[in-house]
Amino acid sequence: MQTKKVSDSEGENLRLIQYADINLSGNLFGGKLMEWMDEIAGIVAMRHAGMVITTAAVDDLQFKKSVKIGDILVLKAKLTYVGNKSMEVRVDVYREERETGLRYVVNRAYFTEVAVDSEGRPVKVPYGLELTNPCEEAEWEAAKKRRKLRLERRKEGF
Repeated sequence: MQTKKVSDSEGENLRLIQYADINLSGNLFGGKLMEWMDEIAGIVAMRHAGMVITTAAVDDLQFKKSVKIGDILVLKAKLTYVGNKSMEVRVDVYREERETGLRYVVNRAYFTEVAVDSEGRPVKVPYGLELTNPCEEAEWEAAKKRRKLRLERRKEGF
């Protein structure tokens, strides 16, 4: 099987938080952030697989810091695992300080993306993932654990 490197498909997106993005508390609406995260995860998975994908699951979605109007957000996404028909994409979100460029963690989640055919049926991902450093190898092992837990939860009805 042919492989691609993590760096071949990783992505980054910048967003400026505007009035349409905030909730009644004056913070970024969580659903809007989840939409942006899902979008970049899907793009990264499509870049890797070279085909249409769909989101099957999201793990460990945690909101760590609030985001206000006028803040700059940085969304970074990369593949952590490729299975037979699915891929896992890690999405990290940072708030970037305008004055210093310092970044603060806002959110991180792991998206399971499934390759699908024109009828929406799961199909084999045509490329494996080439791991090039210890960090990528550690992410791969952690992804296998998350996958196992996800399958166990599904069996239990969650």
